[in-house]
Amino acid sequence: MTTPPDRSVTPLPSRAALGFWTCLALVVGNMIGSGVYMLPATLAPLGWNGMIGWFVTIGGALCLAFVFARLGAKLPLAGGPYAFTQAAFGPGVGFAVAWSYWVLIWAGNAAIAVAVVSALSLIVPALGSTPGLPAIAALAVIWILIAVNIRGVALAGRVQFVTTILKLVPLAGVIGLAAWLLLRDGSAAIAPSMPVPLGIGTIAGAAAITFWGFLGVESATVPADKVENAARVIPRVTLIGTVLTGIVYVLVSGATMFLMPAAITAASPAPIAEFLGRSFGPRTAEIVALFAAISAFGTLNGFILLQGEMPWAMARGGVFPAWFGKESRHGTPTRAHIVSGLLVTVVTLMNYASSMGQLFQDIASISLAAGMLAYLACALAAIRLLPHDVPLKAAAAIAAAFVIWMVYGLGVKADLWGLALLLLGLPVYWSAHRNRSISNAATAQ
Repeated sequence: MTTPPDRSVTPLPSRAALGFWTCLALVVGNMIGSGVYMLPATLAPLGWNGMIGWFVTIGGALCLAFVFARLGAKLPLAGGPYAFTQAAFGPGVGFAVAWSYWVLIWAGNAAIAVAVVSALSLIVPALGSTPGLPAIAALAVIWILIAVNIRGVALAGRVQFVTTILKLVPLAGVIGLAAWLLLRDGSAAIAPSMPVPLGIGTIAGAAAITFWGFLGVESATVPADKVENAARVIPRVTLIGTVLTGIVYVLVSGATMFLMPAAITAASPAPIAEFLGRSFGPRTAEIVALFAAISAFGTLNGFILLQGEMPWAMARGGVFPAWFGKESRHGTPTRAHIVSGLLVTVVTLMNYASSMGQLFQDIASISLAAGMLAYLACALAAIRLLPHDVPLKAAAAIAAAFVIWMVYGLGVKADLWGLALLLLGLPVYWSAHRNRSISNAATAQ
């Protein structure tokens, strides 16, 4: 089989501002965020289906990490999923994937902002009881971080590194407390659970929603032009970050599942804080809730960085309006950040009447449905771009099957909303394509 022609975008001059540790913090920080604090409540009613869903998701995420690691080594170009699929299949597919991924990010950022406010509501109860206030608080968090990212990638990277370190503190506490309880009480520490039948459909639904916890596996590939020694650093941080995240998720989720009654977990707005608070008192729960807010805050920072980089890379590649490709004096895509922020604002305001837990789940499901195209296309791009890499082809095939299964697990409602968001990109692509054709014709004359 011959290698397909290279249709990748032209590499941009390096403006490296992200080193190994900052990139690792970006990957781990984007994955370990709102999911580890919010998902135990969502999964509690599913019993063992939820835990099996975690294991299935970790397997799929590791295959995707392998795909992105190999692609990142071959094509360390700005835009990540967009650059890979454009190189493999051309600008039309590249745009569809980039739009899918961009929608996934800005729609998902609304859910992450809700997670920040949900955690803070344990410290400031008015945030959870005053109508409209959660939405206002979520929007304030979003625009603060947009300002940080507009100020510069280096500043955003420092925020990401610090928040990643802080977010691991309570999670280490959960793992340590669970180990201590099991050593002290043995089987008596296991909480009684409601029997829930195992089912393929239920496991698929659990796997689909637990993948929310692995969004960001591709994070280091998106700002590749700003990564030091990108071809070497991106594959390493992608694989290491995914393995570390999987270990943390299994240990933390197992602790809440086995050592706390499912009814309490399901009803709690912050299950991790609830778990530690049961042993150390309500004051501890408030402290942990603060760390949970910091964790989601850090994840939101990382994804806001990506929500600006993606349309900027698309504009530079000629498949998005050139207006988005303009940079500020700090070298950041200010216009892309502002438009993305406005879209997040609309999603948040449209759904603010829901309870915080339901709001998180609804937005997470819709954003996942919209973004599945990006993950599927990247798996197929890996097979096309590196046809002689047998381990990669196997991992990409598994990853593609996993993504298709997740689409099924998300359900018809979320999939239809995701499809509607994808279709909104068609006028944008046609406009950009027409303007590019006019520009090329004028240049030829």
